[in-house]
Amino acid sequence: MKKIEAIIRPERLTETIKGLKSIGITGFTVSQVVGRGKQKDTQGVYRGKNYKVTLHPKVKLEINLSDYMVERTIRTIVGAAQTGEDGDGKIYVYPILEAYNIRTGETDDDIDDLKKKEG
Repeated sequence: MKKIEAIIRPERLTETIKGLKSIGITGFTVSQVVGRGKQKDTQGVYRGKNYKVTLHPKVKLEINLSDYMVERTIRTIVGAAQTGEDGDGKIYVYPILEAYNIRTGETDDDIDDLKKKEG
């Protein structure tokens, strides 16, 4: 099992979710985050005063899935979230050593249920 964390532009979230659903990924967590990368600072205005924006709003998707779905999921996220400009985001992949179903207390070996549907 693997965990994918994708940091993307908030305006690309809807397209990314559509793409994930199209390949059978329906379980994920979405968090609003702020961050800093190569994207340039911008100017904001609050109550008539200018200020520098150094942290940019982003969305973090967290997806736990079977190893065989990792490459396809990454291609789907990149295809949906990419604009070609600085600030498009990053994707990180982590191993999951164990997963448990809280309702049953048992190990959850088929985290994404895709093998059950295809098998």
